[in-house]
Parts: sequence; C-alpha cells; structure tokens
Amino acid sequence: MDITNVGLDLAKHVFQVHGLDEAGNILVKRRLRRSQVISFFASLRPCLVGMEACATAHFWARELRSLGHEVRLMPPQYVKAYVRRGKNDAADAAAICEAVTRPSMRFVPVKTEEQQAVLIIHRARELLVRQRTQLINAVRGHLAEFGVIEAHGPWNVTRLLARMEEVGTRVPELARQVVDLLADQLDEVGRRIGALDAEIAAWHKADAISQRLATIPGIGPLVATAIAATVPDPAVFRSGREFAAWLGLVPRQNSTGGKPRLGRISRQGDSYIRRLLIIGAQSVLRCSKMARSNPWLQGLLAKRPRLVVAVALANKTARIAWAVMARQQIYRQAVPA
Repeated sequence: MDITNVGLDLAKHVFQVHGLDEAGNILVKRRLRRSQVISFFASLRPCLVGMEACATAHFWARELRSLGHEVRLMPPQYVKAYVRRGKNDAADAAAICEAVTRPSMRFVPVKTEEQQAVLIIHRARELLVRQRTQLINAVRGHLAEFGVIEAHGPWNVTRLLARMEEVGTRVPELARQVVDLLADQLDEVGRRIGALDAEIAAWHKADAISQRLATIPGIGPLVATAIAATVPDPAVFRSGREFAAWLGLVPRQNSTGGKPRLGRISRQGDSYIRRLLIIGAQSVLRCSKMARSNPWLQGLLAKRPRLVVAVALANKTARIAWAVMARQQIYRQAVPA
C-alpha cells in the first residue's frame, strides 16, 4: 500500500492504526494486537509514523525506526486539539495522523535505552526518598504519642531513637518493637538510596554532557544527569527561554487586546527537573559566595521573597544549561565590569 502517513495510538494489548496516502485518502483504519504491530509495519514502505509521547512510546519508536520508518513523538496535550468529536481509539489515531504533519507541531526526541535506564534510576531514587520521609514521619508520630520528641531533620532520627532507649518503660515493649522495625526499614532504604547515588555518580563521570552541566552553580551530579538523560538533543529548543518554558519556569500569560498580563510560573513540563533546579537555586542563595557578590541577586532579594528569587535563579540556570549543551562548552562565570 502507498501509505505515507500513519497515526498509531498506543495501548497495552490493542493498538489503533490510521494510514493516509499522499493525497490524504484513508487507506487503512484498523485495530492491531500487540503481536501484529511489527509484522504490519514491516510490510509497509518507509513512511512517517506519529505517536503520542506516553508510556512505551520510546520503545516502539526505536522498534519502528529499525524497520526504516521515520517516527515522531508528540506531547499528548498538543494532539488533543485535533480530536474532532468524542474520544475513542479510532479518533485518537486519526488526530495523531493529522497532527504529525503540522509544521508548527513540537516533537519529543526519542530516547536511547541508556538514557531511559538513567531516568529509571532517578525515578526509583525519588520513590525511595519519599518512602524514607514516610518512615521518618511515622517514627516521629509514634514516639510523640509517648512524649518522646526531637528536632526536625532526618539527621536527628538517631538521637530520637536513642532518647527512646533513655526513657525506659515510658514506651511500652510492643510499641518499641514496632519502632525498631521501622528503624530497620529506614536504614535499609537509606542504604538503597546510597547505592542509587553511586550509580548516578558513575554515569555522571562517564558522560561529557553531564560533566559540563555540573560546572554551573546550582547544578550537581543529580541535576546534571537528569537533564542530560531527559534532553538528548538541545537543538529541539530554539533558545534557552524555550527550554525554561518547557520546564515551566516562565510566567503564565493571560494576555489579550495588546495588554500583557503575566502571572505565576506555568509549572508545565518536567516537574522533577524543575524541582531540582529550584532546590539547587536555594542552595546557591544560602551557601554560595557568588550570590553575595551578585548585584542582580542582591537587588531581587531586597525587593522580593526568597523563594521568588530562587525560582528566578532557577530560570536563569535553565537558560545557562541549554547554552552549555547547545554550544558544548563548560560554564564560564562572567567577569564583573
């Protein structure tokens, strides 16, 4: 069949295909089982295949590219505008087939298996950190029921457990056993987080892009590896502002009639990298000597709350990160005039 454009709606077991020829006529509109996808596309001539950038999309993109097809991934929220009526698999596949041909469409770069593996490490670490926080809160809450308290912070958990031993019979033996169980689980989670941190540090040392990103103030191995694995090709962004906008660090616009109205940051895009950049910016404001001598930062701190200044610095850091990746150079701090 002379199919030139294909819209593929991904699923777990049943996939929907919508194929057009060069004139826009519908040549194929059918459902495929998971085992039929590779054989179907192997029977086609090389064509343009569009998919939504959702779960398993990068895997199928690599598989179809190996068959000679040109695969483009699109954000699902951009494809939604092309759905004509009620949502179903056939309508989604038709919308994908139409959206992939639009010249103004934004596309998502296809990640390699190594980049996806690094992002899995980050997701697993984030999950374990949340579990560690839950365990710490549980230990604090249970011991507070018996009047045993300690200052906040994960580094004070050891002192809290030592105080439980000091109070003796104030904490019943049954409650003590449960708290010891949670403490053992907390130690195990901490060891697993340390192992993942070692994996991230090893990948950081072996990746040139990650090492260049780590030269920027406020970006360490954790943030650098997350950006390097998430953004395989910085050329998909025309400027550093587009990269910052993709991370949701620019003001949300509600402008009309030639009157610009800017509000809070949009918070759209990758929330994980955005959060890491803001945390790194807060560390720069608190600990860096550069922040104390920077007139731009000191001027903002004199007028705006500290968190607002941290978000502004994270925006600037994201733009610098894009420039470092696009120009393949390390960060060089500007010399004051």
